[in-house]
Amino acid sequence: MSEYPAVARRMWRQLEPVHAIVYFAPEAFEEAAALGYDTDSRWPSYFAWRTAPLGAAGPELVAATFYSFSPRMIARYVPAIWSTAAPGKVLDARMQAVDRIMTGLTRAAGMSAAQLAEAAGLARQAAENASTAARPLAAANRDLPWPDAPHLALWHAITVLREHRGDGHLAALLTYDLEPCEALVSFAAIGAVPKANFKGRGWTSQEWSAAHDRLAARGWIDPAGRPTDRAREGRDDVERMTDRLAAGPWRALGRSRAERLAQLLNPLLGAVSEAGLLPRHGTSGIGAVKVAYP
Repeated sequence: MSEYPAVARRMWRQLEPVHAIVYFAPEAFEEAAALGYDTDSRWPSYFAWRTAPLGAAGPELVAATFYSFSPRMIARYVPAIWSTAAPGKVLDARMQAVDRIMTGLTRAAGMSAAQLAEAAGLARQAAENASTAARPLAAANRDLPWPDAPHLALWHAITVLREHRGDGHLAALLTYDLEPCEALVSFAAIGAVPKANFKGRGWTSQEWSAAHDRLAARGWIDPAGRPTDRAREGRDDVERMTDRLAAGPWRALGRSRAERLAQLLNPLLGAVSEAGLLPRHGTSGIGAVKVAYP
């Protein structure tokens, strides 16, 4: 069996927190507020930052590509976010936020200019070798111009790789016949993430219960409400498929260069952790790893 699915899992743990900081850092909320977004909640800026590479996408497209959010919740923000700022302005502001965030983080991490340039080059090489077939969010981000500054190019490459894995995870969920709410219920059932963490996804208690009942009918949840072996095996299968579908960029980069990138990113990952801005548990279900994932 190829070693690269395991490399993909390890690199996701390294990359995901660096990408996700844009959804939580105060600098990002400041840039969003300057555009006119309500920052009392993180969702207006979250949907703006993450959706903007797709252009002025409507709620159906966003629901399809984000998957685990209730379409009703998405409709609260999309397409209204484009009335506040056009996608091009959102992308400019996102990069300004990333510039401020990554400048602070790389300084805190003590990364030299040479280390930062090397990390950016390795990450870009992996991102440019990520197949975007049937991966709309990865493709939309890779369509954007590559920033010249190494700290910005690094974040951009990480974002392409993050969305590449995420798009592949949706394919795995569909393969194992897990509908959006069922994906969250099954993830919570096996104890990977507390149910309360999914409140922000917008599903009603009735929708959650209906998804629970459908999984019970399939033998994923027993009469006492506990996950069965079938549920654990099914979720493990989803994660293994996600790793396999995410392996391509790392196979192209090669193990030694992937290990070098991980080594270069370790201080940056530490700086993100020290910043203390990310949630303790992820909430999207992409990979069975308890790291920040909005």
